[in-house]
Amino acid sequence: MHSIYDVIRKPIISEKSTAFAELKNQYTFEVNPKAHKTLIKQAIEALFKVKVQSVRTSIGHTESKRTATGTRKGTNKKKAIVTIAPGQKIEFYQS
Repeated sequence: MHSIYDVIRKPIISEKSTAFAELKNQYTFEVNPKAHKTLIKQAIEALFKVKVQSVRTSIGHTESKRTATGTRKGTNKKKAIVTIAPGQKIEFYQS
């Protein structure tokens, strides 16, 4: 992984992640499955200029699906829930 854009793929914007951002100062990102917590922390701090307190990761496994030609397995996705320092904020949309 050569750049921060290889580590962080995209923010996950949903009702639950928006509520976490407002109440607990936690933001959710889809990240590269090979990225570890330290690398994710460094990428978030470099990209958004905030102080990261903690990083939690989880891997969403996909089920295999039956098709006409057999079965196929979907790709696994890794997400990171990043807690930033109090008083700081990440703006995804500039209005």
